[in-house]
Amino acid sequence: MDTVLLITLIILLAATLIILYLNLKSKPKDENENKSAEEMANLKIEITSLKDTLSTTINTSLGSMSTSFNNLSTGVTKDMTEALTKVDEKVGNFNSQVELLNKSQEGITKILAGVKKYGTLAEFSLDALIRDLLPVSQFMTNVKMKEDTSENVEFAIKLQDDVMVPVDSHFPVEKFKAITDAYDADDKKAVADARTKLATAFKAKAKSVNEKYIVPPKTTDFAIVYAPTESLYKELTEYQDATTKELLTQELMKKYKIVICGPNTLSAYLQSLHMGFQSLKVQKGATEIYNQLKTISTRFTRHFDNIIVLRKKLEEAMKVVDSFGTDARTINRTLENIKNVDDDSPLDDPDPSSPMSAVGTVDRRKVS
Repeated sequence: MDTVLLITLIILLAATLIILYLNLKSKPKDENENKSAEEMANLKIEITSLKDTLSTTINTSLGSMSTSFNNLSTGVTKDMTEALTKVDEKVGNFNSQVELLNKSQEGITKILAGVKKYGTLAEFSLDALIRDLLPVSQFMTNVKMKEDTSENVEFAIKLQDDVMVPVDSHFPVEKFKAITDAYDADDKKAVADARTKLATAFKAKAKSVNEKYIVPPKTTDFAIVYAPTESLYKELTEYQDATTKELLTQELMKKYKIVICGPNTLSAYLQSLHMGFQSLKVQKGATEIYNQLKTISTRFTRHFDNIIVLRKKLEEAMKVVDSFGTDARTINRTLENIKNVDDDSPLDDPDPSSPMSAVGTVDRRKVS
């Protein structure tokens, strides 16, 4: 703002001088010299006054500009100092986080390559996956498949008729890490060598599982080897033999009856097994209900037959009752007739000493 004001004042001064010059140049030569002298004197006074004003304004503007610059410099210096201080603090925090990350990475590496005594990450992952997707009654842990060995498979999934599917995990961390390091170094030869070593490790694992845990008919004629990460599973499914161009997964299935499963594929397989088990339960329940209904139907048939027999017996009893009623009515009519006869012609009392009197007495007693 101060610079614009200074430039404006300079332009005004220049315009004033130009106007005065043009006025002086345009006056006729025959004017009075005294008047010209007075005008020159007035012009000099005005120029002097204008110079003083301009000088004062310029000095004031320069002083204001200097003060503003000093204030700006002080503010910028303060902001820069604070910003650098914050940057130093953030750099310090970042370094601390990097150190913690390095320590965490070391811990993770120890876990991934953990001692067998405490279990590896692959075993923990497999255990969590199976327990989440299957009920406890449908799998077993640490099962001995062959009685003449001390080797136990990590998990065995129960199928129908108690046939088991052996499931074991494998995660050679160092060999898998070598592939990642070779990719980072952009070394194609090292990548190929690392992938070959990883495939060799899984071939050895497949052979071991085949020899130790596949025991038909106790087990299925195949077993599952679990790869605990999708990246590892991807490496295994994409690997081809350099000579035969055969996929590793096909080779392991043909030669050792081993199926490689990652987290997603094993999850889908376990879910399908669970649905199959549920369908079997529903089928068994439906069969039991059908058998019970069949039994109830048979019992109802017998019950109705018994009711028919009872009805026949009741009908026979009613006939007997009706016959008894007919006889009772006949006897009743006979008694009524006898009573009417007695009332209509009463007998005279004979001489008690006569024989006829005794006979009449006896007859009346019999009738009564």
